[in-house]
Amino acid sequence: MFTFVPVFLLSFDKNVHYYRKWKPLIPAIVIVGGLFIAWDVFFTAQGVWNFNERYFANIRFLHLPVEEWLFFFTVPFACVFIYECLNFYIKKDLLARAESWLTPLMGFGFLLTGLLYWGHLYTTTTFLLTGGFILYHWLFLDGTYRSRFYLSYLVALIPFLIVNGVLTGGYTEQPVVIYNPEEYLGIRITSVPLDDSVYGFLLMFGVVTLFERWR
Repeated sequence: MFTFVPVFLLSFDKNVHYYRKWKPLIPAIVIVGGLFIAWDVFFTAQGVWNFNERYFANIRFLHLPVEEWLFFFTVPFACVFIYECLNFYIKKDLLARAESWLTPLMGFGFLLTGLLYWGHLYTTTTFLLTGGFILYHWLFLDGTYRSRFYLSYLVALIPFLIVNGVLTGGYTEQPVVIYNPEEYLGIRITSVPLDDSVYGFLLMFGVVTLFERWR
């Protein structure tokens, strides 16, 4: 509710007109979210993470709480809203000059991290997939919006870390999502595993890529 409702209400403002973007946005969220849900189901079955029954309604589909399913709709919906607002209100592309070296640097850096931490299932999978997708995007897809996406993701990290901080026990007696310490880097930003930030980057970059293509 905290993530979705304010954005929904602001979608009808007279400047950004976010509601007019829903036609290409909703299919992008559904397709990318569907892939991430399949990934989530597999990782839950493998014991990479699990969910604290104290904090959810105990309604599950494919062994995932219904709240986890909603995450893959509400978070991209809110983050693309941030992307659209920044595109409207900040006319200058602030990261345009850095994009030419930043994209391959991130791509190869993520691939290298995934290989170096081979055996940590969450880290290896997340970093290799993200690095591979960044390099694919760099080589074959339209790059005119990449730098603007990078800026929006940096801004979105603020609410992302707050929300994820709740889920990972930063503000609660116990974490909502419980991670297997053998399967991730072991580095946390406050209470949030660093891997989550890369996971979120891939989720959002995938949605924005389809969104930009279809509109």
